[in-house]
Amino acid sequence: MSIAEEQPDDEPVPRVHVRAPGKINLFLGVGDLDEDGYHALSTVFQAVSLYEDVVATPADDFTIAVSGAAAPDTVPLDDRNLAMRAAKALAAATGYEGGVHLDVRKSVPVAGGMGGGSADAAAALLACNELWRTGLDHARLHELAARLGADVPFALMGGTAVGSGRGDVLTAALSRGRYEWVLVLDDEGLSTPAVYRAFDLVTAEERESDPVGHAQRRRRDPVQVPPSFFESLLSGDPSALGRSLRNQLQAGSFRLRPQLEELIQHVRRAEDVVGGVVSGSGPTVAFLCASAAGADALAERLREQGRTALRAHGPVRGAHVVSTES
Repeated sequence: MSIAEEQPDDEPVPRVHVRAPGKINLFLGVGDLDEDGYHALSTVFQAVSLYEDVVATPADDFTIAVSGAAAPDTVPLDDRNLAMRAAKALAAATGYEGGVHLDVRKSVPVAGGMGGGSADAAAALLACNELWRTGLDHARLHELAARLGADVPFALMGGTAVGSGRGDVLTAALSRGRYEWVLVLDDEGLSTPAVYRAFDLVTAEERESDPVGHAQRRRRDPVQVPPSFFESLLSGDPSALGRSLRNQLQAGSFRLRPQLEELIQHVRRAEDVVGGVVSGSGPTVAFLCASAAGADALAERLREQGRTALRAHGPVRGAHVVSTES
């Protein structure tokens, strides 16, 4: 008999509902490969109002169900799923001997560069910590999150933050204002490892064709986020932030999917659009607009053109408990 079945008929099954946001990379600088085969990163994340919802209920084993509009049929339901791995990691770290059933409702695009899987993992950590009353504090949850993936700690944190190392060492960034985004989805996701491999090819070709110029560009173009970027965040001016948006990794995305570069060039000419950038490894493209009304109008025009366009704003809070029943 399962834990849930042992509950008296007149008592609700314990459940914890946690919501976690997707993200946009406002800035992404990519360093050279290190000895472990990873790139040093310097990035600025912003959490946006596309959410993953995870409901945790007691179970004897670890199971997961996925629903929602964000292509749930492509999401694994075993240990390849980050939410499942997060729950098991928490159990192992705390000695919890039971299991959990996770109901995941997805709104963040799958394989779209917006950290939907990472948001699932962050939500699962928080939900299971609450459900099992394991009592880990935020710092300990952050440690577990960092082991699961570079974007998972930010999904816990939310807001706007600078990520360094592999993106998992976070510092809150001072920011003013609310930013209005239109997110254009692609019909097919992009593999993050494939995008990095394409980026490495582009970099190698640049080095081979113009070694002196490449070296000079790398010296002028360090991985660190420039001070001018933080000034744009502090200004609260969408136009200033739009001019500062940058993603070095999108060179790899463009290599695999040239139409993304064409899309940015096309939409950037639209009225009220102040910036456009591939989010993370893509293929989702984020367009920043000067006003909510302008963003609404842009999203509608893009839909009329047959594109999938979502509206969001940021920054928003990180993973948080929506409700509990015990």
